[in-house]
Amino acid sequence: MIGIWKEYLREEFDDQGRTSKAHIEIPPNFNFAYDVVDRIAAAEPDRRALQWCSVTGAERTFTFGDISRLSNKAANYLTSMGITKGDYVLVVVKHSWQFWYLSIALHKIGAVMVPATFMLRKHDIEYRVNAARIKACICTATCDIPDQVDISEDIPSLKMKFLLNGHRDGWIDIDAGVETAPEEWTRVPNRSTDTMLMYFTSGTAGDPKMVLHDFSYPLGHILTAKNWYCVDPEGLHFTIADTGWIKCAWGKLYAPWMMEAGIFVYEFERFDPSDIMDKVERYRITTLCSPPTMFRMFLNAGTEGHDLSSLKHTGIAGEALSPNTYKMWLENTGLKLMEAFGQTETPPIIGTWDGYEPKPGSMGVPSPLFDVDLVDPDGNPVPPGVDGEIIVRVANREPGITVGYLKNDKGNRELQVEHVHHTGDVAWRDEDGYFWYVGRNDDIIKSSGYRISPFEIESVLMHHPAVLECAITGIPDPVRGQLVKATIVLRAGYEGTDELAKELQNYVKKGTAPYKYPRAIEFVKELPKSTSGKIMRRTIRKKDAE
Repeated sequence: MIGIWKEYLREEFDDQGRTSKAHIEIPPNFNFAYDVVDRIAAAEPDRRALQWCSVTGAERTFTFGDISRLSNKAANYLTSMGITKGDYVLVVVKHSWQFWYLSIALHKIGAVMVPATFMLRKHDIEYRVNAARIKACICTATCDIPDQVDISEDIPSLKMKFLLNGHRDGWIDIDAGVETAPEEWTRVPNRSTDTMLMYFTSGTAGDPKMVLHDFSYPLGHILTAKNWYCVDPEGLHFTIADTGWIKCAWGKLYAPWMMEAGIFVYEFERFDPSDIMDKVERYRITTLCSPPTMFRMFLNAGTEGHDLSSLKHTGIAGEALSPNTYKMWLENTGLKLMEAFGQTETPPIIGTWDGYEPKPGSMGVPSPLFDVDLVDPDGNPVPPGVDGEIIVRVANREPGITVGYLKNDKGNRELQVEHVHHTGDVAWRDEDGYFWYVGRNDDIIKSSGYRISPFEIESVLMHHPAVLECAITGIPDPVRGQLVKATIVLRAGYEGTDELAKELQNYVKKGTAPYKYPRAIEFVKELPKSTSGKIMRRTIRKKDAE
């Protein structure tokens, strides 16, 4: 281990030995591909970088030397085909192992990688290609994205279609191209401020925004790896996330490799908690991160019969953690679930960092790397117990924070105002400095002078045995301004009767302040969701308004 991260990180510590303040030194020409991956490969070519396996039983192990060599070959091949610095390249490869060396290859070229989910449909493809003027796409044959690309219309900027793991008319076999490409590659110069990465947001409030990150972005994940995942440089880190989402960038690419740790990747079709726990046992995974729902599924499947002793640290993100799930996981494994909060636009900016005691349901405390606060609509800090928008002060350049949205002047004006990054998320802070999530600004319900969090009511309802999924929204009311409405998908065996609706209303009254209970309840077969699986409350509100 050569400890590359130590060259960039400056830390101060409190009297308990915890990181109290951190600063990242950003070199003017930083490139993760050259300055992290290739340096590790040069110093320790046999260090394990990636352990990949699939549900079919196939497995492959890649060293940093392998990733460096394969990325050189891929960079040579892609440039020979016309991919150059600044080109936008859509990458939809699910969990295929090629994603890792292709990502590094695109960074070496200086192209802008645009990861996307394999759940995109024709309209999604057309919007993304045209909005970002995407020049090429790289897709795996093991999903139906090539079908969606081929039926897409009027996408003139898309000049090349590369296919992995298969053959298809009109598509270029990238595996064959990389295989025959030379291994020698000369560094392409870049500035740390050049665009490296672009993600589309989930689009829960309109068309997805195009979030840009520059080459300094990976440096913002040093604390993600060191103080939240707590990765073991000699171990394996497993983040359960599709390569199309920002959580993959957090936990399956930049953060672990910044700490020189191995990444575990499992290519599966359907989440099977027992199967995942078998993989933890077999591959001796040391750190694990997933949404709380998956930990509930582990517990429901039963941890008995699975040797999880290799796990040293477990983290969660993406949704609220119930105290019961926290307690049961701790009792079964001896491990605490450490929460964090971030966005497509940021790394984790709030979390239960190393050395902090978790409070189940709390997001944790601000990252030592960022100046995080809660403010009222006028920008004034709010006291403990009062709701406020989560903001990050960015007077100096902060690695990991987005440089803005592509082609979205209005969004950029709202995103950063006078060196303040606005998240649009609302939380409150307790007396110990821990943050508690309330909801999106747009989702807050204002009823009879109260500000009501949909998140809180949903968390209560999800504990009722009849509720599979739910969404809380506000509907117009001439007296109260808005009424609280619950749109609910029931579990099998339950019927949406008036009696059940009354039972659920009383259940919420007992679980939170009575004035927050849903005065309107609608039972539905499914909730509208974005391609990332996030509930689109905007669609529900629009339907109710009509």
